[in-house]
Formats: sequence, structure tokens, C-alpha cells
Amino acid sequence: MATFHFDLVSPEKLAFSGDVDQVDVPGVEGDFGVLAGHAPIVAVIRPGILTVSSGGTRQKIIVLGGLAEMSDKGLTVLADVATSLEELDHAQFADRISEMESKLSEKEGTALDHAIERLDHYKSIQHQLNTTALH
Repeated sequence: MATFHFDLVSPEKLAFSGDVDQVDVPGVEGDFGVLAGHAPIVAVIRPGILTVSSGGTRQKIIVLGGLAEMSDKGLTVLADVATSLEELDHAQFADRISEMESKLSEKEGTALDHAIERLDHYKSIQHQLNTTALH
């Protein structure tokens, strides 16, 4: 299988850099997979789980929004936050969801709509983390 270069960058760190076989990205308009030779694209990513496949292994990384750009140089994801499953503090993540739920009553109109949408994304991530489908 042909490989391509992939960089995952967050404000805190370079979370991943290397040649990969495939990257599955949680896009705002739907999840999409990127292989070598993919057409150039710029896409907004939503909170979700990004999967990096390389050499028969799969690495899952939680991303909390950002941008993905595929070019002739490879794929670059600029994530608001990027955390590997090994680094994730599950209790802290659950606390963040509870905090988001408690603050919903303070919002109204489009701010409420956005808060509910973000909360749904976090709950979806939590659900995926609690299932056995992450191997």
C-alpha cells in the first residue's frame, strides 16, 4: 500500500508526524478517509476520534475540532486539541461532559444550539470510548 506524510498539530504539541497508509478524519460534513493520492481538500473537523493506520497498526487520537488539509505534500490536521487514547483521563473527560450539561441552562438561541451540538460530539466520543469497537 502506498504511503503519504501526515502531521497532526495542536497548539500544545506536534501530536503525530510520519508516513502512514490511511487516516480517517471526523469531518463536520461526515467522516472521511484519506489515502495516498487523495484529491486536495480543506475540511473542517468536528470533535471525534481520528484513526491513523500505518504498517498494520491503528492509532486512535481524540481531536476536538480544527482543520484538515490534503495537498501534494500530504495531510496536515490542525486540531484545537489532540489527545491519544493512552493520554486521556476518562474521569476528567466525563467531568467535562457534566460541566457542559450543567451550563446548558445559561445559554439561549444559537449559542444553545452550538452548545448542544458540541455536547453531542463529546457524548459520541465517550460512547465510542466505552464500546469494544476501538481495537
